[in-house]
Amino acid sequence: MFSKAYSATIHGIDGLIVSVEADVSDGLPIFDMVGYLGSEVKEARERVKIALKNSGFRLPAKRITVNLSPADIRKEGTAFDLPVAIAILTALGFLQEENLKNVLIIGELSLDGSIRKVNGVLPIVYSAQQKGFSKCIVPRENAKEGAVVGNIKTYGVSTLLEAVDLLREDSDFVPETVDVDALLQTKNQEDGIDFSDVAGQKAAKRAIEIAVSGMHNILMIGPPGSGKTMLARRIPTIMPELSFEESMEISKIYSISGLLDNRGLILQRPFRSPHHTITTSALVGGGRIPRPGEISLAHQGVLFLDELPEFQKNTIEVLRQPLEDKMVTIARLHATFRYPAGFMLVAAMNPCNCGYYPDRNQCNCSVNQVKRYLNRISQPLLDRFDICIEALQMNYKELEGKTEEESSEQIRRRVNIARQMQIERYKNTKIYFNSQLTPRTIKKYCKLDQKEQTLLEQAFIKMNLSARAYHRILKCARTIADLDQSERIKGKHISEAICYRSLDQKYWGE
Repeated sequence: MFSKAYSATIHGIDGLIVSVEADVSDGLPIFDMVGYLGSEVKEARERVKIALKNSGFRLPAKRITVNLSPADIRKEGTAFDLPVAIAILTALGFLQEENLKNVLIIGELSLDGSIRKVNGVLPIVYSAQQKGFSKCIVPRENAKEGAVVGNIKTYGVSTLLEAVDLLREDSDFVPETVDVDALLQTKNQEDGIDFSDVAGQKAAKRAIEIAVSGMHNILMIGPPGSGKTMLARRIPTIMPELSFEESMEISKIYSISGLLDNRGLILQRPFRSPHHTITTSALVGGGRIPRPGEISLAHQGVLFLDELPEFQKNTIEVLRQPLEDKMVTIARLHATFRYPAGFMLVAAMNPCNCGYYPDRNQCNCSVNQVKRYLNRISQPLLDRFDICIEALQMNYKELEGKTEEESSEQIRRRVNIARQMQIERYKNTKIYFNSQLTPRTIKKYCKLDQKEQTLLEQAFIKMNLSARAYHRILKCARTIADLDQSERIKGKHISEAICYRSLDQKYWGE
């Protein structure tokens, strides 16, 4: 007897529907599974046989064949255990095949018949909803995650017997529900951190405000203890709150990586800060079974690289293409995977090995040692920072804390106004932030009067800027003008933007 159930696998950050076909016929008692299977899926044969036995179902001495279709796409992971068991039980007559129509099933089976949590439930349920399925059966631990997707019923089950009862409609199962609106209104406390905690550093705070307003990449240079890391960790607190679409996109990435919490939805912008010993595949993504890397986990948020020169050069150089494309492509023999990488890059570094250059009262590094240290950062990567700012050593009066510092909420209000101007300006285009402007769109949205053109020309010649640096100055000036609520880019906006490119000339220009 033949039967068919439906499951899904992860392809990139989306779910791909898979038909689980089971056939039970006379012949030698063999259990075969086909359909371009990974090692974990092949092992499902033993898990399913023993789980069925321990759940009270007796497999007859017949030939059992299970096919996972389409057969030209490799199936990985353990989420096929439950649908394979259900398809076999249906073929044996324990379940009616009409009960499996428009039902998508995923879950890993333990040998005792219990169902364990799997990764990637959110994108799978989302794809099922898009394909017209009306019901999803998932592990109970994943139920909240799946219930975030609307217009589809998500049921959480703990054992194989519960799944069978649900499909037989023998019990009054209630679908899992999540109040998404209430979740989105939940305020993110970020452990109480706030920009008001940072004393002084007004220039650095201003540069960070500009960077966040236009999603510009920023590099902070300064001596140890000047507050670079402290400033970076507070950047998410001034970023606009997530929309549902953004939250869903981030949550899908975290679901695939097994990092989604019990709420089922990411409610805050990511802040990822990998250690400088990170490998290339961990940063960009990959592995035997490809998974998103740190740059994708930082999507719609911040990727912070502390002590930038300490990273392996070949590791950070791979960031160059994702920074431009906002997407990373991982090619494998059997498939190509694409993961979003629309992050804001924030980096911090010391100016030399000891950290105190150019203060010769404290720095004992030779000129060659300083240059060798700074040259760990290539010019092409340096060009991808729109803003380069110096975090100066603070004095005692600033540390006293008598001056009341601006809170994150106050800065966020100005950021939101600048972001709103960009939304209105780029309506009906694929541009969302000033940092996404291309050379062609820069000509349209960053027009300069003759006075501003002369100023920029002088800076271009004097500072020996590259074409990329020229365009980044214009994009940065566009954001500064937005913070001033000015549609016209003025000379003061150009001057400030040039200042944020002059610091790399100070350290790397010699």
